Amino acid sequence: MKKGRKAAIAILILIAVVCVALIGMYYWKQHNNQDVYEKMQKQVEEEPQEEIPEEETEEGVEIPVDFEELQKTNSDIYAWIQIAGTNVNYPIVQSPVDDGYYLMHTVDHQAGYPGSIYTERCNAKDFTDFNTLIYGHDMLDGSMFQNLHNYSDSEYMQAHPEIIIYTPEKKFTYRIFAAVVYDDRHIMNSFDFRQTEARQSFLDSVYASRNMLNVIDTSVVVDTDSRIITLSTCIASQENNRFLVEAVLQNEENKKAE
Repeated sequence: MKKGRKAAIAILILIAVVCVALIGMYYWKQHNNQDVYEKMQKQVEEEPQEEIPEEETEEGVEIPVDFEELQKTNSDIYAWIQIAGTNVNYPIVQSPVDDGYYLMHTVDHQAGYPGSIYTERCNAKDFTDFNTLIYGHDMLDGSMFQNLHNYSDSEYMQAHPEIIIYTPEKKFTYRIFAAVVYDDRHIMNSFDFRQTEARQSFLDSVYASRNMLNVIDTSVVVDTDSRIITLSTCIASQENNRFLVEAVLQNEENKKAE
């Protein structure tokens, strides 16, 4: 009887040790995967808060992202997203063959969390679509798109109203107009954004969303001729919902000629 009890205890101890080891390996791998983003972020200057006088923008803007260098790590990197004053400061990727690849792969092709900030092939990489949908994980350490949840506070939205996206040749400035809890449908498959009616239907669905976490700025003008981006992340306690931050294009500037 005692031998059986000792054997059971030994098995439980072994299971506990294995579990602790697996958890340790998970967090070690996640930390290492996050390092690649931190190294890239150090190469990118954060967008200045002050407005640039109009006369200085006539000949174009500086692109503070060395895309040529980034693409040595991964040729799928095609843009960079930045929200001043938040942790959102990452490359954007798009796989040419597998829309789900970057959900669980970093930009240097390491499997696992935190994945990547990415778009799917249904979106053009020049941000000319009516709605460009950008995905990112809600990470517990505050990285990737976790900070989007802060937009459930209207004061936070007022303090951080702009999203900047850089491509090798352009700078796009967007104004946030909504942060809402939304269902988990695949938005790009659910709305045919080539149709004006579908564009309006999507905007109506955003404005019609009812949740205590929602914040909508009705002073921002958005219509079916606008170009918007949708940032999408998970909600830890709600598997069947997503948290969306919606922003509309305000300004598009070309890279300054060299």
